[in-house]
Amino acid sequence: MAKAKKLDLEDSLRTLESLVERMEGGDLTLEESLKEFEQGIKLVQSCQKSLAEAEQRVEILLSKSVLKKPVDFE
Repeated sequence: MAKAKKLDLEDSLRTLESLVERMEGGDLTLEESLKEFEQGIKLVQSCQKSLAEAEQRVEILLSKSVLKKPVDFE
């Protein structure tokens, strides 16, 4: 199940990048731009939710760990 969420996040990010490129291209009508913008907002919210869930899982795992706090990678 975790893999499906990861793929959803990655797919959403790719879709969002593509959407931004289309909007920056300047070839869309105002109506098309608004639809793309609306879709982009939904994608950003979905990505934020996925990241918040992942952060929560990390915090839960760390609370059960001996480390008890994140360690910087070097």
